Amino acid sequence: MKITIKKGNIADFNFEAVVTVLFEGNKKLEGASLILDKRCGGAINDLLAYGDFEGKLFQSALLYPKESIPSKRILLMGMGKKEDFDTEKLRGVFSKAAQKIRELRIDTFALSLDFDSPDISLEEKSKAVAEGILLGLYRFTPFKTIDKEKEVTIKECTIVENDPALIDIISPAVQVAEIISDAVYLARDLVSNPSNAMTPTILAEKAREVASQAGLEIEVLDRDKMKELGMNTLLGVARGSKEPPQCIILQYNGAGKNDKPVALIGKGITFDSGGISIKPSAKMEEMKSDMAGGAAVIATMKATANLKLPINVIGIIPATENLPGGNALKPGDILKSLSGQTVEVINTDAEGRLILADALTYAHRYEPAAIIDIATLTGACIIALGDNIIGMMGTDASLKNSLKDASEKTGEPVWELPLWHEYEELIQSDTADVKNVGDRAAGTITAALFLKKFAGDYPWCHLDIAGPALLAKERPYIPKGASGVGVRLFVQFLKERSRKTDEKNP
Repeated sequence: MKITIKKGNIADFNFEAVVTVLFEGNKKLEGASLILDKRCGGAINDLLAYGDFEGKLFQSALLYPKESIPSKRILLMGMGKKEDFDTEKLRGVFSKAAQKIRELRIDTFALSLDFDSPDISLEEKSKAVAEGILLGLYRFTPFKTIDKEKEVTIKECTIVENDPALIDIISPAVQVAEIISDAVYLARDLVSNPSNAMTPTILAEKAREVASQAGLEIEVLDRDKMKELGMNTLLGVARGSKEPPQCIILQYNGAGKNDKPVALIGKGITFDSGGISIKPSAKMEEMKSDMAGGAAVIATMKATANLKLPINVIGIIPATENLPGGNALKPGDILKSLSGQTVEVINTDAEGRLILADALTYAHRYEPAAIIDIATLTGACIIALGDNIIGMMGTDASLKNSLKDASEKTGEPVWELPLWHEYEELIQSDTADVKNVGDRAAGTITAALFLKKFAGDYPWCHLDIAGPALLAKERPYIPKGASGVGVRLFVQFLKERSRKTDEKNP
C-alpha cells in the first residue's frame, strides 16, 4: 500500500471513504470533523447529540453523506479521552480505521491530520498515523490458497492537507514511517515462515538480499570457518541438525571510519525442539519464532541503511536449528567457547545463550561502542513480565536509559530486571567455568548473567523478547503471531544515538 499526500480540502475530493476522528466527551467539533459536519448538514453533530457515537477509544461509526460531499463514506473513529491520549493510542486508532476500511471491501481511503493532538508534534503525528495504518494492515498469507482471490488489499491512503508548509513536514515523516514499517514487515515475514521455509541457509540468503538492496556489507561464516575460529558453543547447538549453521554479519557504515559501531546481536534459532532436553509437543510449532531476535536485527540493519542514519552498526545473527539426533549435544557435555571459557551443558534447551556467547565474543573484534543482544531467551521472562513487555538487563546505565527512552516513543515497553551478582553462584559449574542454566529461580536473570560473562568490558545490554515476539492475541496494530518486536525500538535508539553523536561532533 502506498501513502500519498494531496493538497486541498478533504471535503472537496471524491474518495471511497474519508476518516475523521473525535475525542470522547468532546461535544464541540473542530478541524476536519467540523468541516465535514458543516458540509453534511450537521450529520456528525446529530450522532453525538443522539448518543450514537461517544468517541470512545477505537469506537467507529459510518456515515453515508450522499450528495453533500463527493466522497461516498465518512468513517468516524473515537480517540478516547483527550487527557489519556498519546502516540501509541494514535497508532492504534488509525490501525483500527484501516482495518475497518478493509472490512468494507474498499481499497482506497483518505484522511486529514487536521485534528487536535495534545503534546504531539505534526511530525510525530504524521509518523504515528502512517505506522498505525501500515502495521495494522499486515497479513501473512503466502501459504494460503483457498479463497485467496477474495482478499481485499488496500492500495492507497491519501493524506489531504491544504497548507504547503505543513505538507513539507508531513511528507518526510510519512517516508520515515514507510521505511520503518517495511522493515517490521520483513521481520514479521521472517518469523512467520515455517521452519522448512526458513532454515539457517535461507535466513542467510534473505540477509544477502537485504544487504544487496540496502547497500550493506555482508559476511556469512560457515561451519568450517566457525570451527577454525573456535565458535564451539554455536557449533555444539548445531550438531543435532542436518541443516548447516550460519553466522551472519551485516555491516552498515553511516559515520566516519573512526566512529566505533554499535553491535546488535540477534538469536537465530530457526527451529527449537529443545534438543535432547526435548520440549513438550504442545505448541512446539511456535518454536519457528526462536529466530525473532535475528529477524529484528536483519530488519533493523535494512531500515538503518535506508534511512541513511549517520552511525556505524554491526549486526550479528548466529543461526542454527536445535534438534535431537545421534550427534546432538547432550546434557553434561562441556564446550570451549570462542572466548576460551568452558561451558557445561546442563540443559540443551538453553541453547540460545550458547550461540549468543560466541556471537558476543565475535563482536569484540569490532571494538564496539556498545553491544546489545536481543533474543527469545527464557520462558521465565514471560512468567515475570507477560506477553507484551521486553525484559532488559545490562551493565551500562546510559545504554539502558537510552533504550528505555526509545521504547517509550515506540510503544515497545522494556522493564529492567536486576543483574544480581549473588545469583552468579547459581550458574557455577563443578567441572567447567560456567554451566548454561541454574535452577528454576530467577531464570531470566541467570540467563543474562551467563551472557554477561561473554560481553567483555563493553557497554552491554540484553533484551529478552520471549513474550512479545509471537502473540497469541492481536493488539491494535500488531497481528496475532509474529510482531516484529525490537525493530522500531532499535531504529529509534540508533536515530537518537546518531543525533547525539552529531551534536558532539559538529
